[in-house]
Amino acid sequence: MNVSRLGGPTLSLYRIVIGLLFMLHGLSSVFGLFGGSPMTGKAVPVGAWPGWWAALIQLVCGALVLAGLFTRPAALLASGSMAYAYFVVHQPQDLLPLRNGGELSALFCWSFLLITVLGPGSWALDTLLARRSAEAPSAPAAVPSSVPA
Repeated sequence: MNVSRLGGPTLSLYRIVIGLLFMLHGLSSVFGLFGGSPMTGKAVPVGAWPGWWAALIQLVCGALVLAGLFTRPAALLASGSMAYAYFVVHQPQDLLPLRNGGELSALFCWSFLLITVLGPGSWALDTLLARRSAEAPSAPAAVPSSVPA
């Protein structure tokens, strides 16, 4: 069995699961779904810094990564937001993630960094769009017409 052909689909499944989980966090905080924000159990007030903005990043970047659209920039922004969450919210409480509650932030940060580096995989809108643009026939160059003198 040739396992090398499984890399693209496996990466895609990984991206889909990570994007879905991240998007669900955003949905819970922005709209109060699935039990609401982990801190209050309700939706985060619109515009509240940094909670609402973090939730918006989770929702939008999670959806983009899930779909595999603008995957690398969305994953990079998501990774950065989770690094911010870890170092600003969790790390001041204690050094180790197990003791400061920052395991999820650290895992999301490194997961999205991995997606940024490796790309979306074979089952992604980015891959489909790149394939279509490569297959599209290029328009012939306009031939300059001679202008009578």
